[in-house]
Amino acid sequence: MSADETLALLNPWWEGRRSPVVESWEGRRVRWRPKWIEGLSLEPFSLNVVIGPRLVGKTTGLHILIEEELRRRDALSILYLNLDLAPTFESFKALLDTYLRIRKARALKSCLIVLDEVTSVPGWWRLVKGYVDAGSFRNDVLILSGSSSLRLKGEVELLPGRMGKGKELSVLPLSFREYLSVMGVEVEPSEDPRNFDILLPQASKIRSYFRDYLRTGGFPLPLNSDPSAAEQLIRSIEGEILRVGRSLDIAISIISQLLRAAPSPISFNSVASQLSISHRTVREYVEFFSALMVLGQALYFDGSPKFRKERKFFIRDPFLAKALSIWTSTEFLEPALYEWVVQEHLLRKHGSVYYWRDSYEIDAIAGELKIEVKAGKPHRRYPKGVTMLSEDDIPLFLALI
Repeated sequence: MSADETLALLNPWWEGRRSPVVESWEGRRVRWRPKWIEGLSLEPFSLNVVIGPRLVGKTTGLHILIEEELRRRDALSILYLNLDLAPTFESFKALLDTYLRIRKARALKSCLIVLDEVTSVPGWWRLVKGYVDAGSFRNDVLILSGSSSLRLKGEVELLPGRMGKGKELSVLPLSFREYLSVMGVEVEPSEDPRNFDILLPQASKIRSYFRDYLRTGGFPLPLNSDPSAAEQLIRSIEGEILRVGRSLDIAISIISQLLRAAPSPISFNSVASQLSISHRTVREYVEFFSALMVLGQALYFDGSPKFRKERKFFIRDPFLAKALSIWTSTEFLEPALYEWVVQEHLLRKHGSVYYWRDSYEIDAIAGELKIEVKAGKPHRRYPKGVTMLSEDDIPLFLALI
């Protein structure tokens, strides 16, 4: 397929047709306009970077933005490229060069250029950097999206001083409060998420939705009961692993060990000895999965983070946990799922989360909060200042955080 044919295929609005991505989105039972769209800079010159796991809804959000911008812009001034369809440097360059010729011929002064899944093209940043330095985009708005491996490779950092008014945004699966909003239940965040009483009139409904959230998580596909959701998520993770030259077998084995150990803390050395591999290899794979936003880590905290101590690992979305369980053929304990979802929400709120353990354990420490997740665990006495969350408390706490 020639470059101009590919451009016409990817940009149906040039010929007066709507985006099939938007039409598919409109047909979903559960849908929402992603709030992260509002964080993008649409003032020239801007180079925005949108980073997030695959299947989290980045492409859909970009097409929704394009649909909205078509009310204000000439259709030809909006370029969308899905670089999964142009996975070589040469094909990427051919598409951009062809569009720049179109822009010149049509005397388009300012364009919106959306480059989706740039991580599909090795060395993509060299081409973008070259065009930016040449002034080819000085009156334009660029939006680059990619998987979380953009951070792993440090490719965003290869564009220093070239983002103009642009922003770097992270896109994650829906939090529980965002999930409630999609379902029509609006909850205002609280400075003290332990003040559950303010939610008592809605408590029954919130708890019911939480049971659904534990099943579907915040990814669009499982929210719409897509039977292929787990398989697609697994394939996307495998694709990221192979893209950076890692071993699927080692990746599966490490995730399996972490699922089996949860919710207890575990060390890199312990995982390494169980798998007969080096602790350095375990650390590298854990860092990889953390960069992919698959794994979160809670370090031991005793006045300061202790990097050499055992750490707690948590899966960053309930449905993702289910998919990883299928992928590794490893079951995890139900109390782990409750703890993971609390740790994830604290991480999003505070930027880091820790734990403490001595004669008793504090599952999550973040900011001024010390949280023990009691769901599915035996009851013990805890010192003053530690908030114990029962199974009924967790949904209310998450809704307020």
